[in-house]
Amino acid sequence: MRGEYKVPGGKLVVVELEVEDDRLADVHVSGDFFLEPDTALEDIDAALTGMPADTGSDGLAAAIEGALDDSVSLIGFTPQAVGIAVRRALGKATGWADHTFEVIGPVAMDPVMHMALDEVLPQEVAAGRRGPVMRIWDWDASLVVIGSFQSVRNEVDEEGARHHGIRIARRVSGGGAMFMEPGNCITYSLVVPTSLVEGLTFEQSYAFLDDWVLGALADVGVTARYVPLNDITSDQGKIGGAAQKRFAAGTVLHHVTMAYDIDADKMLHVLRTGKEKLSDKGTTSANKRVDPMRSQTGLTRDAVIDAFLAHFRRRYDTVEGAYTDAELAAARELTETKFLTPEWTHRVP
Repeated sequence: MRGEYKVPGGKLVVVELEVEDDRLADVHVSGDFFLEPDTALEDIDAALTGMPADTGSDGLAAAIEGALDDSVSLIGFTPQAVGIAVRRALGKATGWADHTFEVIGPVAMDPVMHMALDEVLPQEVAAGRRGPVMRIWDWDASLVVIGSFQSVRNEVDEEGARHHGIRIARRVSGGGAMFMEPGNCITYSLVVPTSLVEGLTFEQSYAFLDDWVLGALADVGVTARYVPLNDITSDQGKIGGAAQKRFAAGTVLHHVTMAYDIDADKMLHVLRTGKEKLSDKGTTSANKRVDPMRSQTGLTRDAVIDAFLAHFRRRYDTVEGAYTDAELAAARELTETKFLTPEWTHRVP
C-alpha cells in the first residue's frame, strides 16, 4: 500500500506499508524532505510499525513525536504529514488525485439560491448522487451575506440596505459579511468529502483547499499568498476571504469570495464594518472603488473566471457538471423556508 501527501509550501511525504493482523507492518517513509540526523528515519518507521491500522493521523503523529528527541529536525514536513500519508495508503484519507470533480461554471440566479445550493450540494455529495463539486457563483441581484454567527444589528446598517434596495441573508458558514452586487465579486464553492482534509486542522484545511487558486491567480498575473486563518492577499492588500462548513454526513463546504470591483461608497452605507474592511485593502477614502482583482489583472471579470476554471481543469481530473432540477427545486424550497425567513436571518440578536 502506498500513500502520498504534499505539505502545502513544503515537501512530499511518501509512505509504503502492509497490514498484518490489523496492524501496520513493513512501514517505509520517504520523500524529498530533509531530516537530521538521517538515522531518525529508521526511528519514524519503527514508531509506525505495529500501530493499529485504525489509528487516526493524530495518533500516528503522536507515536512519531514520542519516538524522536529534541535533537531531531524535520524540515519541510511534520509528523502529522506522515500520519496523513499513512491514512492515504490505507484508503482512509484521500488526495486530490483520488477524485473526479464536477465543475459547474457561472449560472446567474438569485444569490440566495447559491447560498441554498451550498447546503443542498453537500447533501447530494454525501449521498453519492454526485461527485465532489467546484462551482462558480453568478447572481442577478444585490445582497449582503453575513456569517452564520454574526449579528445583523452589529454588521449591517439596515436603513442603508433598504435605501439601496439590498436584502440581507445569513449563510451556513462562519466568517464575515460580504457585500455582493452583480459583477463586483468572484465567488466559488468547493464541496468535497471529509476524507480529503482528514488529519488537517481547520487552519491547515483552509490553505490546503485554496492552494489551487494561488496558482490560478498567478496565471492572471497576481502573486498571492494565504494568510491564516482565511485570507488570500497580495502585496497590494487583501483580495478575498474563505469560509468553511463541515457537515456530519461526511462532506466539507469551502467557499471563497474575492473582490473584483466593489462600490466602496455604497458598501460603507450598508456595512457597519465597512471602514475596517477597507483598511486592509489600502483604501482610505470611501469615494472610490475596491478593485484588487480588476486593477491587478487588467482583465474582465469573465476572463478571470475563465482563467480560474481552466487552471482547475488542468490541475485536477474534472468533468463538466450542471445543477439538476431536483437540486434547484430543493434550493428554492430552502430559500423560502430558511434563508429568507426572519427567524434565520436574525437568529443572532
